[in-house]
Amino acid sequence: MRPPYPHPLIAREGWPFILGGAVIALLIAALAGWSWSIPFWIGVAFVLQFFRDPPREVPDDPRAVVSPADGRIVAVEKARDPWLERDALKISVFMNVFNVHSNRAPVDGSVRQRWYHPGAFLNAALDKASEANERNALWLRTADGQDVTCVQIAGLIARRILCSVNAGDALERGQRFGFIRFGSRVDLYLPTDAVVDCALGEKVYAAQSTLARLADHG
Repeated sequence: MRPPYPHPLIAREGWPFILGGAVIALLIAALAGWSWSIPFWIGVAFVLQFFRDPPREVPDDPRAVVSPADGRIVAVEKARDPWLERDALKISVFMNVFNVHSNRAPVDGSVRQRWYHPGAFLNAALDKASEANERNALWLRTADGQDVTCVQIAGLIARRILCSVNAGDALERGQRFGFIRFGSRVDLYLPTDAVVDCALGEKVYAAQSTLARLADHG
């Protein structure tokens, strides 16, 4: 197993919300009393758990495609990759508001291209969210020339997709590359000869759970 990647337990994207909420709660406590501030502290606790970003151990298997997000599997199917215009194996992970929302690279590879499309904010568990919702896609290519498309999709509550990489960057499996705030989904489009290693409804963990294995192209 690879050692856990070095990253704070709380994602940096969350600190403005956490500190802002704490300041408001303290002001309410000072002006109206601690009992009035309790709902605000509950809100701070919710935001704190949402932005947690625990370290994970990444499988050593070089062919492993790891989950890009925490959540449950809502799709395992043959589909058309709309980004690379190819037939593909599609695996989708739905994140609810209680899941960790830090996104991790599913494979070792270079970022060939990045696309962003504004859109709607439908329930991310719905199939049509893949085509209708706000989304950010990364085209990753492995060292042996296999293409993987990883798509961050906003959800019903999510209103911000964050991505820290661009074309030309290199990613390692399990490396953090983005974040989606408050409920969302990530779609993976894999080569059709990839072997599935997950099932519908299965609970998975980013960087740690193996969703599929790429074929050995030597």
